[in-house]
Amino acid sequence: MTTAANDAGTATRALIFALVALACGHMLSTLLRTIPAVSLDLMAADFHMEPQALASLTSVYPFAFAAAQIPVGAAMDRFGVRPVSLSLLAGTVFGAVASGFATGPESFAVGQLLLGVATSGMLMCPMTLAAKQLSAARFGLWSGAILSIGNIGMLLSSSPLAFVVDAYGWRAGFWMSAIGGIAVALAVFALVPHQPAEHKDESSPLAQMIEVLRLGLSRPLRGLIALALVSLATSLVLRGLWGGPWLMQTKGLSRVEAGNQLGAFTLAMIAGPLCIGMIDRRLGRRRALVAGSHMAGAVLLALMALGAPHHAVSTLLGLPMMPPQYDLVLFVLIGLATSAQPLLFGMSRQLVDAQTAGKALAAVNLAFFLGAALMQSVTGAVAALAGLPAVLLFMAAMLALGVLIFLACTSPSS
Repeated sequence: MTTAANDAGTATRALIFALVALACGHMLSTLLRTIPAVSLDLMAADFHMEPQALASLTSVYPFAFAAAQIPVGAAMDRFGVRPVSLSLLAGTVFGAVASGFATGPESFAVGQLLLGVATSGMLMCPMTLAAKQLSAARFGLWSGAILSIGNIGMLLSSSPLAFVVDAYGWRAGFWMSAIGGIAVALAVFALVPHQPAEHKDESSPLAQMIEVLRLGLSRPLRGLIALALVSLATSLVLRGLWGGPWLMQTKGLSRVEAGNQLGAFTLAMIAGPLCIGMIDRRLGRRRALVAGSHMAGAVLLALMALGAPHHAVSTLLGLPMMPPQYDLVLFVLIGLATSAQPLLFGMSRQLVDAQTAGKALAAVNLAFFLGAALMQSVTGAVAALAGLPAVLLFMAAMLALGVLIFLACTSPSS
């Protein structure tokens, strides 16, 4: 009995180390995705283009990320998590170096394309390993933990990156990410066991993509997909792109001061999934929690936008504009409110049978990052046409619309 217990404990520890190593790849992905938030102005000046145009160009990353989801998922089915993860990390190092060497918008777009493809499986690698090895209850807890570990990358891209950019230039962020990619690859090589792929799907990647899309549009998952399209997009695009320009251009903060506020936002995004997971287990009303938290996020985004100079909240209070402390509080609350994304993974797993659980996870994950790509691309045009307050109002409206569709499609009557 003791030997069996020891063996089980050893296996559990090995699995935890493997999941943490793989989650560090997701952390690297979130760092790379959010570098423009504190360096967009310098990059645009270096490339001799408008920041809004460069913001639209950076959407190459999430579009490539979303497009690669199904082929990378198929590769994991065929070859297993470890070899796919190592291949993706090698591509990430190469893409970070290419972005760091970029001399103009074209070469930078190539680097972003490489990074989008290479980091596309960084979240699904630990999620797939956890889904195969853990029970449904433990998977729900670990999916939140994986997202929390991944969000540490956004913490690194706040004040620490702002300091590095001020001292050494925006390219240094990509050099540091390349070094981090090598370190994570070594950890994965040492800690993630080589396991033959189970339940191998021999169908073509095209057939698998069609099946994932069919499942995503099916009646059980339709509402979840609608919310997933705007859920992660809102927090990623705010944190990874527009948060820095909002604080520096609209509120007049320095780069490091803006980085400090974005760091607080990121801490909320790290703590949020774990807190939401605990609340979910205590309340047992997952649908209401998901809808309520996301609707609160939409309201908070609108309040932030309306605190700009000559907008409703600042005018109502007789101020030229709401002070930066107002934005700090709202950033933290938005980070907590929009941290319910892991519950969408859990809901998708509950709504389908075991045979299609992997494809359901892939459908939700694809919606997350396709939505981020669309949001990033569209908000660049919104910013150019109507300014940054309009960007925040647009994201608030999309988030509220996603919640309404989610509620309509997941109601007991439907």
